[in-house]
Amino acid sequence: MARDSWPYFDPEYETLSIRINPPQVSVDNTSCNDCTLVKVDSMNKPGILLEVVQILTDLDLIITKAYISSDGGWFMDVFHVTDPHGQKIADSKTIDYIEKVLGPEGHTSDILKTLPGKRVGVNSMGDYTVIELIGRDRPGLLSEISAVLANLHVNVVAAEVWTHNRRIACVLYVNDDTTCRAVDDPSQLSAMEEQIKNILQGCGNGDKLAHTSFSMGSTHVDRRLHQLLFADRDYEGNCSSTEPDFPPSFKPKISIDRCEEKGYSVVTVRCKDRPKLLFDIVCTLTDMQYVVFHATVSSDSPYASQEYYIRHMDGCTLDTEGEKEKVIKCLEAAIRRRVSEGLSLELCAKDRVGLLSEVTRVLRENGLLVTRAGVSTVGEQAMNVFYVTDSSGNPVDTKTIEELRKEIGHTMMLNVKKDPTNRKALEASGWPKTSFFFGSLLEKFRP
Repeated sequence: MARDSWPYFDPEYETLSIRINPPQVSVDNTSCNDCTLVKVDSMNKPGILLEVVQILTDLDLIITKAYISSDGGWFMDVFHVTDPHGQKIADSKTIDYIEKVLGPEGHTSDILKTLPGKRVGVNSMGDYTVIELIGRDRPGLLSEISAVLANLHVNVVAAEVWTHNRRIACVLYVNDDTTCRAVDDPSQLSAMEEQIKNILQGCGNGDKLAHTSFSMGSTHVDRRLHQLLFADRDYEGNCSSTEPDFPPSFKPKISIDRCEEKGYSVVTVRCKDRPKLLFDIVCTLTDMQYVVFHATVSSDSPYASQEYYIRHMDGCTLDTEGEKEKVIKCLEAAIRRRVSEGLSLELCAKDRVGLLSEVTRVLRENGLLVTRAGVSTVGEQAMNVFYVTDSSGNPVDTKTIEELRKEIGHTMMLNVKKDPTNRKALEASGWPKTSFFFGSLLEKFRP
């Protein structure tokens, strides 16, 4: 067929149904005494559930209950949410934001642009280069990586680090110390990539190769970490002896059955409740190419119960034992990646090149393992959170924390917090019932 005889296709047609039936969003503070109801009615489209959950999660809202239905081409959700303190959403700006991004004016690309720091990509935070890496974890690895960047005069502005099942996934936002812009010197980029690869490949990866790359995508950073670890098959094998020995209450109970009447596979999850649990599960199902048609989510503190009616994107259910086993393993891995037993160290100091290298070196020299980390910069202040254990994966003792205080407490603010879910174990090891606060200026940086 000649090109000039092709039928005309109006590019506006693709969004016609949405424009005819725009999304309807309401934030209801009157119907429920102890939470805010967020109701979303919209034309159904691939990934819409993950988009909505991502937005609520990025606002640090706690989803205590949810009712989800997307049969017949229409998406209807009701979320029971509170703020991090268990209160209704009182901030009018937050309410307006939810109604805007989930309403008729909201689109996926706009949502991503309005959440800087939640994307992976060179353009996600302005003039920053984004480094992704995946490899075998070992003590001191984060310290070595940050030292390489400091030696190359590259500043780490933000970062997210997850470890699970002896693997580490990391997304780093960096810029050039001289220009405060993205690193665009080919020789500097090449040296950065080569040196980081050498560190990762020196960890004894065996048949699992380490990878590092400069991202050009626009994926939500938490979702990208899930994708990196999933692609690395961290859900296989036994956990390392240096990882926390989770008590029975932390082991997720996941089962998969079949709903014969409607032709769904039914995934039931019961586990310890925590923030962002719903996001992690929906993210994993979405990236495994499963569609959630119906779901109910409830939190009966301290546990959460979730039930999903799903099919694969090709319309098939999970009929083989192999398929079911893989989904169960992947969901269990997704739940555990963000679980951090024990202790978190919150540090605040004036940002500078080499700060992350200095802090992680001190942690390494004191025999601490970093199981998860978050690095951010607000103005001239760097705010870092490290979840740590001792070298055997056990809670950190008070003597070690005292040594940390002596070494870095005079140059930066250090806030030590216990994980309340492991309070008994920590108190048994000598911890008092209150958190430690070091640094006389800490209160200025607390919300």
